[in-house]
Amino acid sequence: MAEPLLADPAACIPNDPRERAAFLRALAEDGEAEAQALYGQLLLDGNGVTPDAKAGFAWFNRAAAQGHLMALNMVGRCYDLGWGVAVDKARAAECYRIAAEQGLDWAMYNYATLLALGQGITEDKEAALAWFRKAARMGTGLIGAKAANFVGSFHEDGWVVSRDMTKAAKYYARAAEGGDFRGCFNHARMLGDKGRTEEALSWIERAGATATLAFVEKAASFLDTSPLPAFRARGRAAIERGAAQC
Repeated sequence: MAEPLLADPAACIPNDPRERAAFLRALAEDGEAEAQALYGQLLLDGNGVTPDAKAGFAWFNRAAAQGHLMALNMVGRCYDLGWGVAVDKARAAECYRIAAEQGLDWAMYNYATLLALGQGITEDKEAALAWFRKAARMGTGLIGAKAANFVGSFHEDGWVVSRDMTKAAKYYARAAEGGDFRGCFNHARMLGDKGRTEEALSWIERAGATATLAFVEKAASFLDTSPLPAFRARGRAAIERGAAQC
């Protein structure tokens, strides 16, 4: 999933997908950076237009050249995931770094992810944690939740900080409340360990409602072999029930 480009789209943008695409393309061709970024997203998603990731990448670049930070982040995403261009993790990391240093929370999260994994840049978990913390602190909505989940995992696994399950549980709870499916699942694990089984199963179901298919399958396998009897007996059904609601 790509990052949202506008939290509150302008009221003048048509609701019909094809009309919206035509409207934004006209503005984009007139040089409006925000329209270029939004039109690039439509091309990437195939929303109102024939999907064309290569053309979407080109429009993101045009907007980024005008200083549009989310467009620059999306150029990074394209390099990161091979959307319309060959995968180049180093270029992705550079795009994320520039946008992150200028205050874009989504770029902070994406840059931190590459730092943590050592993809396209030398692995630096300490720097990654600093960026995740910053994104969690200033990010709103889903991005703040996603970053909080990563901070929780650092505390749970003891990466560059002392292992602290209390802090991990706090960050996972925040991530879950913010709607991150990984946060929902991790929060459920913490609740299960405390014997709060019914709450845990509820959060597992909520995780399934927004999770990717790959995550649902991986989580179901984990639940099948959990040391907690309730997770083994009812966990798979809970996450698959959530996934069926999508």
